[in-house]
Amino acid sequence: MIRAERPARTFAAVDLGATSGRVMIGCVGDGSVQLEPVARFPNGPVQREDGLHWDFGALYENIVAGLAEAVRREPGIESIGIDSWAVDYGLLRDGTLLAEPFHYRDERTERGVAQAHAIVPFAELYPRNGLQFLPFNTLYQYRIDERTDQADAALLIPDLLAFLLTGRQVAERTNASTTGLLDVRTSEWDLDLAGRLGIPAGILPELVDPGTVIGTLRPELADRIGAELPVVAVGSHDTASAVVAAPLSTPHSAYISCGTWGLVGLELAEPVLTDAARAANFTNELGVDGRIRFLHNVTGLWLLSETVRAWEEEDGTPIVLPELLQAAGAVPADVPLFDANDPALSAPGGMPARIAALLRASGADVPADRAGLVRSIVESIASAFADAVRRAGELAGRPVDSIHIVGGGSLNRLLCQATADRAGLPVLAGPVEATALGNVLVQARAAQAAPTALEELRVLVAAGYPLERYQPR
Repeated sequence: MIRAERPARTFAAVDLGATSGRVMIGCVGDGSVQLEPVARFPNGPVQREDGLHWDFGALYENIVAGLAEAVRREPGIESIGIDSWAVDYGLLRDGTLLAEPFHYRDERTERGVAQAHAIVPFAELYPRNGLQFLPFNTLYQYRIDERTDQADAALLIPDLLAFLLTGRQVAERTNASTTGLLDVRTSEWDLDLAGRLGIPAGILPELVDPGTVIGTLRPELADRIGAELPVVAVGSHDTASAVVAAPLSTPHSAYISCGTWGLVGLELAEPVLTDAARAANFTNELGVDGRIRFLHNVTGLWLLSETVRAWEEEDGTPIVLPELLQAAGAVPADVPLFDANDPALSAPGGMPARIAALLRASGADVPADRAGLVRSIVESIASAFADAVRRAGELAGRPVDSIHIVGGGSLNRLLCQATADRAGLPVLAGPVEATALGNVLVQARAAQAAPTALEELRVLVAAGYPLERYQPR
């Protein structure tokens, strides 16, 4: 019997990264999922009088305009899903944003760390929230933010956008798990911890799971966008969505979701809360369907993009990155390495000089030309990736047989090959837009337009997006 194909169904994905945002149309039919780009727009830090913020007003307007264009192109869109980077938030009082959200790279967070650890040491925090230490984790930001006493709600970026679109205040669990205030064992707010840190429990909203309908577009926005659509919670932490669409080839595959950051780890059924995992600074964040994303944050393409930006400012002309990477590929791989996660590299500006200073401090020679420095950057990132993969396997007691690189980094052939070489494992690269694909697939599953199991969703991705394989040399 010939089975008739079901008609394709469409969904809108709002996918926000730390340097750019996009709106995509996802089309899901029998055995396939495809994306159509609709809008891309810049996103990044802006310096205000009181510190580093996001230009949230511009971001919101770009999203609304992108959604309107998506509906114009495809009137049959059934829902909207939003994902973004983690940890940052907006504070609301009576439904009004108190101020622009701070950027996680703002230096204020260091004071929050000192104050929080004076009350609850990191050794006590880790078995409660399972999170690696990052100085910008949300609980440190809340601790130092005097406006929390004036607020009646704190919403992470995707939840804040969903509220502006629908009027409903919720916290999607995968992103809530990055705040440091979610109990790693129960996936509920740790109200005792919040109280000890002086964080008002009343600002923590109702928790919802991926696939939950948050609400429907407010009438004035439905008019602007051109349709009365529901907003559906997806894996609103962009890495959670990316892992949904990472076509893991075996149960022993590692993943690297590579963009500004490289999120390097394994998908597990239970958290790893050992002293060794804490000492190695591995995190246990929630994934879709209650999976654990056991991973380590490695500074990723931020190092390369900031370096290129500095050179463009110096030259006054744009740099063609593929040409620069091709030149770097001709440089021997035995370049000097530096610690990609060194705190000295976390702030924007002056990246080539700061990398050179690290190399000199280690006694290494600084590459004489730009191609050499780029090769050093790529090999340093790859070395950090390989180390994180090995350590993840050791800590989880699980052998690793392959590495899947998804996101923008999957297009960087030099980085993919260097990671394979340094890890001694095959690397499978793609898809580039894994985050948007995961966003769309969770929406489609909620609408009963896609399979239920994550493994079946990944089969759809693998069918539509052939992977490029890099063998270790």
